[in-house]
Amino acid sequence: MSIPILSLGPVQFTDFELPASIIWGGTQSLAIHRMPGGARIIDAMGRDDAPISWSGIFSGQDAISRAHTLDQMRADGSVWPLSWQDFTYSVLIARFEADYRRSNWIPYRISCAVVSDNSGAPAVALLSASQSVAQDLAIASALSTTDVATPIDSFSSGSVDLSTASALAANAAQQATASFYLARAARNSLLG
Repeated sequence: MSIPILSLGPVQFTDFELPASIIWGGTQSLAIHRMPGGARIIDAMGRDDAPISWSGIFSGQDAISRAHTLDQMRADGSVWPLSWQDFTYSVLIARFEADYRRSNWIPYRISCAVVSDNSGAPAVALLSASQSVAQDLAIASALSTTDVATPIDSFSSGSVDLSTASALAANAAQQATASFYLARAARNSLLG
């Protein structure tokens, strides 16, 4: 059984052109930070859509012209709407391969790079780089409760000994590091 309705830009696939299956999906981009002692901090950096691919056969008197149309769409490098069932994407044709057997029988394979998923996925608020940095700094500043300079100033003035100042500085550094990772996690959750 094939997909009942499939269109890519101006091309509506019919008959043998319709694939039995369409491969889609992808991965989640991750940055994994391995800490001493085996602890890990994992940053989810967003979706990474795999190419959408399928195959079929152009048949009939217009098989060559339909194959040429898709090859020209690939060569143009334009973004095209792709839809089937409840799926709607904006894609670039990354690869198109036709296997000329006869003028009225041309098997093909196609692979499309996903520009955007328009299937009702929630909208993501995009921030400029400067907005993102400013937001991260504001979050880190709000989360940081100990000033790193305080232990150093206290040691310099002689009000605390070296071991106390070192412990206070280490605590402040840990809090700053934790604030940084919390700010990054907050930003990543906003960006999806």
